Formats: sequence, C-alpha cells, structure tokens
Amino acid sequence: KESPLFFQRRIGKNGFPFIIYKFKTIDRNRNTTPLTKFYRKFKLDELPQLFNVLQGKMSLVGPRPDIPGYYDCLVGKDRLVLKLKPGLTGYASLKFFNEEEILKSVDNPKKYNDEVIFPEKVKLNLYYLENISFFMDLKIIFKTIFLPIVR
Repeated sequence: KESPLFFQRRIGKNGFPFIIYKFKTIDRNRNTTPLTKFYRKFKLDELPQLFNVLQGKMSLVGPRPDIPGYYDCLVGKDRLVLKLKPGLTGYASLKFFNEEEILKSVDNPKKYNDEVIFPEKVKLNLYYLENISFFMDLKIIFKTIFLPIVR
C-alpha cells in the first residue's frame, strides 16, 4: 500500500537541504478526490510539516521552502532570504495563496513563475526579514487561518 505522506527535498535555512513532509493529494495518475481538494484548499495537506517545525528545520512563519534551483541560486542581497528558517506560512504565501490557479491560467507556467511570481516572493520575504517581529508573525498567522474561510 502506498504511503499517505509525500516527501520532497527542499532548501532550508542557510541554503541547506532538508526533507519536507506533506499529505499526498494527487495519486500516481495525477487524480484528486473531493477530500484531497478540500485538503489543498485549506492547506491541510501541509499539517505534517509540523514535524519539520518540531525538528527545527522550519518555523511557523517564514518563506515557504522551495525545491532546489530557486532559493539556493539567489545572488547578492536576495541571498539574505536564506538567513530565515522556512515557514508554514508567510507574506508570500498569503499573496500567492492561489498560485496553482494563477499558473494554470498562463501559457508558460514555469516562465511566469520564474520571471514574475518567484521574484515577487523574494521581495516579500526580504521585507519580512527586514521587519520581522512577534506581532508581524501573529498577523500573518491570523491571516493564514482566516484566508481560506473568506475566499
């Protein structure tokens, strides 16, 4: 029987890779079910990442960890993002909560991600780094909890 967990290598603090945990929401044939769609909409598929938080690899708030080839390839001031532990949520997560739909609506999703979405995420994550505070984290967590309900 197939594991309900999805494991993937992501880039963490200081550019070090780690394994992220998620619930699988797509089967081998790229199919979803009403339950897995619900999980994705409310980001419940990401609950296993609490283990990453407990391990110290992630925090509650910070840049979402990306696959190799993005954060680990940043240069100059943009590399400062790597000072942060990746988080379950952050400003970029809130702005691009519907990233899947955005990418489905463009002709070249990878190009659009690389040229538009990812650079904007880097800017938002640098803003977070420069303005980090306990109250900012509370605001982000609050917005994350209520965003799926109001959209």
